[in-house]
Amino acid sequence: MVEHVSRTPVIIDVVIIGGGPAGLSAATELKRLGIDQVVVLERENQAGGIPRHCGHPPFGMREFTRVMTGPRYARKLVKAAELAGVDIRISTTVVEARPGGSLLIATDQGAQEITARRVVYATGVRETPRSARLISGTRPPGVLSTGSLQSMVYLNKHKPFDRPVIIGSELVSFSSIQTCRHAGISPVAMVEETGSAIARWPTPLYARVTGVPLFTDTRLSAIKGHDNIVAVVVENAQGERREIACDGVILTGRFTPESSLSSCGHLLVDVATGGPVVDQFGRCSDPVYFAAGNVLRPVETAGWSWNEGRQAAHRVSQDLLGKLPSSATERRITLANSLIKYCMPQVLSFPHHRLSMKYLQLRFTRHATGILSMSDDTGTLWKRAMTVFPERRVLVPLRRVVDGCQTGSIQAKFEERSP
Repeated sequence: MVEHVSRTPVIIDVVIIGGGPAGLSAATELKRLGIDQVVVLERENQAGGIPRHCGHPPFGMREFTRVMTGPRYARKLVKAAELAGVDIRISTTVVEARPGGSLLIATDQGAQEITARRVVYATGVRETPRSARLISGTRPPGVLSTGSLQSMVYLNKHKPFDRPVIIGSELVSFSSIQTCRHAGISPVAMVEETGSAIARWPTPLYARVTGVPLFTDTRLSAIKGHDNIVAVVVENAQGERREIACDGVILTGRFTPESSLSSCGHLLVDVATGGPVVDQFGRCSDPVYFAAGNVLRPVETAGWSWNEGRQAAHRVSQDLLGKLPSSATERRITLANSLIKYCMPQVLSFPHHRLSMKYLQLRFTRHATGILSMSDDTGTLWKRAMTVFPERRVLVPLRRVVDGCQTGSIQAKFEERSP
């Protein structure tokens, strides 16, 4: 319970909420651009984000031109920010984000109110827990997310099971195989609901190389066991069920942005992405707030998030100088069919600016072949024939859409055709 709130107003140039790759790169770049006061607020007792828990490569190729493990990569990001003069405040939780950049924060010393000229959300993502996946069966211990597994193995040196089943086939699912191998754990199977692995080729080869059978068109139906997990029940597309003996379950992927601050506050949140609604500058519905990294949409790599943080720094820096287009002139992007899972950014501000995002990022709910198009009330702005896959990024040149748009809302549409 908060017992004391400091009433002395503290005004900071830029506050960044979240000390992962996006937040730390944004902070470091803001200092390089000459912003005087840059503060990173991190609720954990160490900054660095999810990579701190990933004791395996590959991290750092884009950022440091070398391959390194997650913990080493996280330390490099923190060190770079500290050398740049960033004020990193760990064990600090933002309790409430208010209009105009006013923040209520909680620390070991109590609560404090601070105000920032600009705020950057960089709070990242979290995996969907069992409760949200509607998995039936008993509830014995031994059901873990990838993040929990990595914390146990790399931070606590604990081996939670010997022969688990991995649910999912996103990039993080194959990362869980690496974590298991590090701890001497031998996964007995990987289960994926769709017709093929979600991670891009050749990543799925890693399961074959390590001897983990991958079952596609198969879903987890139930978990069996009382004091311990003894098996899972899986069901294929034909409705056939089978048991797989195991002693653990790793629920991977199905990420959702860690956007509770915005969803419980005053910012508009996009139902499709789970993150805040932003324009092509990463600017939220309250223009004092920006967003960068995986809070924008689930989920990209650490390197991608790091680069988004750097780009956000340039936009925030220019916005502080009053050099970004006003957010008052904007048009919403609508999705014409449910095959398109989401589009980010969700709104476009006019006119085009050199610091705009280069692409609209779209993802799809399933595998399909057809024509993706962007249009306004006057006609088609852009279109392309393509094959799409679930959870794989599709990029649309944003400038083509902005320069061609004349009136009305902008619609994203996918016309499915036979392959």
